[in-house]
Amino acid sequence: MTTATTAPLKGITIVDLTHVLAGPYCSMILSDLGATVIKVEQPGTGDDTRHFPPFRDGHSAYFATINRDKKSIALNLKDDADRAVFEGILAKSDVVMENYRPGVMERLGYGWDDIHAKHPQIIYGAVSGFGHTGPEALKPAYDMVVQARGGVMSITGEKNREPVRVGASVGDIVAGMFLGHGLLAALYQREKTGLGQKIDVAMLDSQLAILEHAVAITNETGIPPGPSGARHPSIAPFEAFHAEDALFVIACGNDVLFAKLCAELGKPKLATRPEFATNLTRCQNVMQLRRRIELITLEHPVAYWIEKLTAAGIPCSPIQNVEQVMQDPQILARNMVLDLPAPDGGRPFKAAGNPIKMGAMADQNDHKAAPLLDEHRAEILAWLEA
Repeated sequence: MTTATTAPLKGITIVDLTHVLAGPYCSMILSDLGATVIKVEQPGTGDDTRHFPPFRDGHSAYFATINRDKKSIALNLKDDADRAVFEGILAKSDVVMENYRPGVMERLGYGWDDIHAKHPQIIYGAVSGFGHTGPEALKPAYDMVVQARGGVMSITGEKNREPVRVGASVGDIVAGMFLGHGLLAALYQREKTGLGQKIDVAMLDSQLAILEHAVAITNETGIPPGPSGARHPSIAPFEAFHAEDALFVIACGNDVLFAKLCAELGKPKLATRPEFATNLTRCQNVMQLRRRIELITLEHPVAYWIEKLTAAGIPCSPIQNVEQVMQDPQILARNMVLDLPAPDGGRPFKAAGNPIKMGAMADQNDHKAAPLLDEHRAEILAWLEA
């Protein structure tokens, strides 16, 4: 049995110049693992997401959920006095993160080469739309731009309908997750070399990296896949089906599960028919298979099928909205809905918890509110003098 000990990144200090989502999402993950995150913001305006709705009493709920536990200081890196403070912070830090277009930090005198020369131990994490190399490195990008260009939109949505973006901001979030992986690997390597290094993550690269089946299909068939709605292009049955009252999903990833499904549907011989006997033939005859399954699932409501199929060990689920997910007993048992203090001490904000459960680190339940702009200036200045 393990016991709760110090968070693994306790003692690591991150200087976070990022804004909006990809970078702040990454630093949120690292903060949840114990790192101290100093959020360096533009004086007067701060992170753009401070101005994103919904608001409560003038505070952005969006900003509150992504920037919990961080410390804020407002610095103008073109001002000599603020630069002196920033350089002091760098001298006591392990990681610096930024998400400006390539060249911006260099013009300020804080690009990778500049920082590495003065502070060789610092790890430099950069996340941008197109990365720091390549012919289009200087182009601007947002989540929707890289979802479109990176192929994700081309496979999202319903067949013969207009492409749609994924509802979650996967362009930003996936890039933030990859940046976190890179920073952790660099911290581990620094233990052996004593030196930091530059981590360069592009949002566009990250979109291609999550197209595992689409890349394989395109390479082997020469035909890029299009949108298939809720259906998986390489597994069947693996999609949403109509019950009497609503849609629900069934996911049979192998022949054994399909045979169990057929038995629970009262059609055991369906699993032995040549057109459905293997995953390949089921994929080739997926529309016929869907019709046969729905002729039966339409006879009962979703709750009936979830109970019956779950009892048989068949992966299935109702399609829940976000409110239902936030009340899901399994989600709550895993401490995945947090109460975050509001800056004014009022009703807490709700946020998603830390999905990384570590045997030697207890889940944190005493999060601090997202910082007010420049809230921690005095604390940070005192830390620099210590």
